[in-house]
Amino acid sequence: MLLQTSGALMKRWYPGLQLLGVGWYVSISIILGVLAGRWFDNKLDSEPLLLIIGLILGITLSVYGVYRMIPMIVKSDTKEN
Repeated sequence: MLLQTSGALMKRWYPGLQLLGVGWYVSISIILGVLAGRWFDNKLDSEPLLLIIGLILGITLSVYGVYRMIPMIVKSDTKEN
């Protein structure tokens, strides 16, 4: 009985946890882009240029990743219902 209720509970939480993973992916992509841009700026003494390029690359990577992940999440959610 306990196993059945925990399985039903997990089915209810699974899409939310997947979306939480998408949020982490977005934030980590942007933060790593900014940090890499700052590091290269310090090494090459080109202050805001590479920071901005790293930010743009991080945002681009996160948008592309979300574009690829959301259809899989929606498809798995509609398949369960």
